[in-house]
Amino acid sequence: MTTPLSDARSSLLSHGKLRVAINYGNPVLAQKDAAGEPAGVSAALARALAQRLDADIEFIAFTGAGNVVDAAKDDVWDVGFLAIDPLRAQEVAFTSPYVIIEGTYLVREDAPFRVLADLDAQGVRIAVGKGAAYDLFLSRELKQAELVRAGTSAAAVDLFLDQSLDAAAGVRQPLEAAARQVPGLKVLPGYFTAIRQAMAVPARQRAAHAYLQSFIEEMKASGFVAQALQDSGQGDATVAPPEPSATR
Repeated sequence: MTTPLSDARSSLLSHGKLRVAINYGNPVLAQKDAAGEPAGVSAALARALAQRLDADIEFIAFTGAGNVVDAAKDDVWDVGFLAIDPLRAQEVAFTSPYVIIEGTYLVREDAPFRVLADLDAQGVRIAVGKGAAYDLFLSRELKQAELVRAGTSAAAVDLFLDQSLDAAAGVRQPLEAAARQVPGLKVLPGYFTAIRQAMAVPARQRAAHAYLQSFIEEMKASGFVAQALQDSGQGDATVAPPEPSATR
């Protein structure tokens, strides 16, 4: 059942405006425009939601997804944009995904790694952004390799280079950008996880979840998400398919 707009407004606007957590640690979803204002598909969705709610908007900037989750219980944001993960679900409620992005590895061209599975070996050290979706996933899945955590996803690439680690794990697009900028690097083909990016609300605001679920499915179906990705230079990212229940 869809939450009425009035109930969604009561839940999300308890502070008189829509406070949106924007994570600049994932450049596929969030960037800054020439004026330094939030841009990208996350910001576009947030502004569309604020318009629906007839509310002013305030963006709360974060440098990593882990920081967004940590702040969920502190009543500093009302809506956020996060990768779905069961550990995070203890603190927040997720909609269905709106974008699917790939988690993969950046390695040196002369490294012996040819496929993703080669990285899970004794003595291999992999840089990750602390608390990122792929950090949580690899923490559960890797059996032998060691994760070395940087403060942010972007810093993980620097850590990989500075400490001569074996790989950096992350989102495909920024890793490919790093490979273009630094000679001698490459991104392995394939992906170890398909990261499902969704809208989220802190656990205390679950009353608005059904409204946001309906909103995000409408934004996917209308082409809004695809256009926002294209407008922000991320047209190669994949719009998530509709939820089965939304197509019945």
